[in-house]
Amino acid sequence: MSWIQPVANGLRSDHPVPGLPFINDERLPLDNPDAIERTGRNQGEGLWGRTDPLPDGGWVAFTTETKNRAYAWAVHQHPTYGRTVLLIRDQDMSDLHHDWTYGRNGFLYRHGGYWWDGTAWHRPGQVVDRAYENYDARPVEDAVTVTAADLLTHPGEPGNARIMKIADFTALDEPLPHWRDHLALWAASRRPGALPLDRCVIDLRAPELQPARLVDRTGLAQIAGLAPDDLPDPKYGRSKLPVPQTETAEGPRWSEPVARDWAEQHRRVHGPQTLLSATTAFGTQQPRGLVADHNRLTKIISDVLKDPDSPQRKSGFKRGKTTPEESAAQLAWWPAVALSDDTNGFIPVAALRTTLVEAVVGGLAEDVERAGKKNRAGVSLGDIRRDVVKLLDWYILREPGGTPVLFGEICLLARVRLGLEPRDVGDLLRRSLHLDSELDGETVDALLDLALPPSAKRAEDR
Repeated sequence: MSWIQPVANGLRSDHPVPGLPFINDERLPLDNPDAIERTGRNQGEGLWGRTDPLPDGGWVAFTTETKNRAYAWAVHQHPTYGRTVLLIRDQDMSDLHHDWTYGRNGFLYRHGGYWWDGTAWHRPGQVVDRAYENYDARPVEDAVTVTAADLLTHPGEPGNARIMKIADFTALDEPLPHWRDHLALWAASRRPGALPLDRCVIDLRAPELQPARLVDRTGLAQIAGLAPDDLPDPKYGRSKLPVPQTETAEGPRWSEPVARDWAEQHRRVHGPQTLLSATTAFGTQQPRGLVADHNRLTKIISDVLKDPDSPQRKSGFKRGKTTPEESAAQLAWWPAVALSDDTNGFIPVAALRTTLVEAVVGGLAEDVERAGKKNRAGVSLGDIRRDVVKLLDWYILREPGGTPVLFGEICLLARVRLGLEPRDVGDLLRRSLHLDSELDGETVDALLDLALPPSAKRAEDR
């Protein structure tokens, strides 16, 4: 999920972003999305416009601001919750267009990506659920929606505020002081028939967002079980960190639930590789399957080197200053890598992954078809075939980092093609691996806890 920071509110927006100035948006034809699109589309180099209908009704429209091309207008029209009018940086148009049109993560964003969909507030999307090709939606506990009416129970002074003009606008570095005065001026500018103030959403309040409960970089590292130095570099790897809920003079601050979600996704990305790693003959960490292949080839070559009567020795191979074991380890390494190197290896790993997905989903399809023929209300999923589990083992031991994608694709196709719940498919994977995997039960559970999509886990496993 991207996090777009708008730079100003349109004066006719129903849901102003706190701290941002208001800009006169009279030039925008807010009742005509096609006209908004035409304002920028095909009007000259560096200009762009776009409009799209939304699945549940309403529309979105975007256009470069022709009088100030560093910025663009973004309009979200909801059939029930009114309109949102934002001024954003021109380069952010495509990201916000994607979030509003395809993101399934609401349309109002506050506090570093907390989002509202008209019914509830959710935390920023971080934990990927591949069974739904989206982020796992996680509601905010004890969230309270703050409306314009709430804030204006203690009225501001509209005479102390002003509406800015787009032609000479420059984004502010800091939030506007005394923003309640600007909100009061906005409220006084509302037209007849506009959304009532008690339905104009401004912000949210929640215990997890209280300043005293936010964590710094050290706290984020502790929650993730990492050393602070192992976090992405704040200068060069900032995009790999969660978007902070606030910035302070001492640095970014995150809510604890956001930090936990980030830590969960970090473990899901890096955990399988760590869980299924082993130490090579050279003292490095590599996938367990690769190390096993290397050790096996090392032994074969070592046995040949130790046998004075072997044809290879008689052909003139010299052991030099190294021991047979050291020579064998050197000779065996690259053949072992070649076994599972998908770019030019003996085994086409990507093709194997696709075959595994189709094999598992094909077995599920047989179960669904069988239930249909017997007119059963529910589908009983049989165990995955032992040979398929054996290949699953081979793959995840050599490509542990690809395990979340593998399991996610299985759950996705089972849901889309066959109408099966990801949770039932996750149960089947767990049961079948416990039955026939060469991995011990504890490792199987740890791997599935890391690699299954959130929707494929039982509540007690989350």
